[in-house]
Amino acid sequence: MEPKQVKNALSTILASVESDLDGASKMVEQSLASHVHLIEQMGKHIVTSGGKRLRPALVLLCARALGYEGDRHIPLAAAVELIHTATLLHDDVVDHSTLRRGRSTANALWGNEASVLVGDFLYSRAFELLVKYSSLEIMQVISSASNQIAEGEMMQLEQAHRTDTSEDLYLEIIRRKTAILFSASCRIGAMLVTDDEKIIDAMADYGINLGLAFQMIDDVLDFTGDKEIIGKNLGDDLAEGKASLPLIHVLHQGTPEDVAFIGDAIRKGCVDQVDQICDIIAKYDAVQYTVSLAQTKASSACEAITVIPATVWRHTLEQLSLFAVNRHY
Repeated sequence: MEPKQVKNALSTILASVESDLDGASKMVEQSLASHVHLIEQMGKHIVTSGGKRLRPALVLLCARALGYEGDRHIPLAAAVELIHTATLLHDDVVDHSTLRRGRSTANALWGNEASVLVGDFLYSRAFELLVKYSSLEIMQVISSASNQIAEGEMMQLEQAHRTDTSEDLYLEIIRRKTAILFSASCRIGAMLVTDDEKIIDAMADYGINLGLAFQMIDDVLDFTGDKEIIGKNLGDDLAEGKASLPLIHVLHQGTPEDVAFIGDAIRKGCVDQVDQICDIIAKYDAVQYTVSLAQTKASSACEAITVIPATVWRHTLEQLSLFAVNRHY
């Protein structure tokens, strides 16, 4: 798809919560208010850079799917988006990224120190919203998710430039660094409506599986995507020494020569031979292997929510799982 087509496809899917999303976006913008001009400037730079708003949408959709008719889901969605935005600022510093969503990263424009501090500011704003609008139980869910995100990033940092990352360890890393906030978003949306642990856990399971599928396709796009669509340079993850699933598959299935070549690229973070790396990935159907596993996770996401009524909101959640895995086409 072209960039505009991707954006339009997602906008169509999320049409049922468009007004709620707009309300959450306005609360995010209001949360950027500060006496320090640089905080507002940097915050607006990343918030207005065209993110998919999937995580806040999940809060809204899961609440609506269970019959919620109040308005507390909107500040909770805003809090989730602030936390996600804070993690992006911190991630870009750790990864030395210069491009995100097709624009220069905040750290590239204002430096690492400012990016880390503004990320901290956004975290604090998120928890101000949670204190005002949520319960202790919801705050515990978000606090736990925030801890796991940090752990996931540290696990990924520990594995950087290493070739011994197993598939199970890869899945645990992306569960923590990406999927857990998807899951927490779904869980707190459900918690606004019901105390039924079976329903709440089902929504959280949907989120975990959706997040895993989403991250796996992101890892595929690092080798197969269009720079204009993914908003970053191809091979950026490899340049940071990340052993993503397509590379792990080659390391487990390849000839000694191909394993040595890919291993050397991971250890050195070398992308000057990205075309040859992509050829090797294709040789072992590593992209299709990753996509197939992502499709399995997306199917598990849809299966998890069969316990809730078949409404327009559940249909939207099902459509999101398809969107997550079809972005590679």
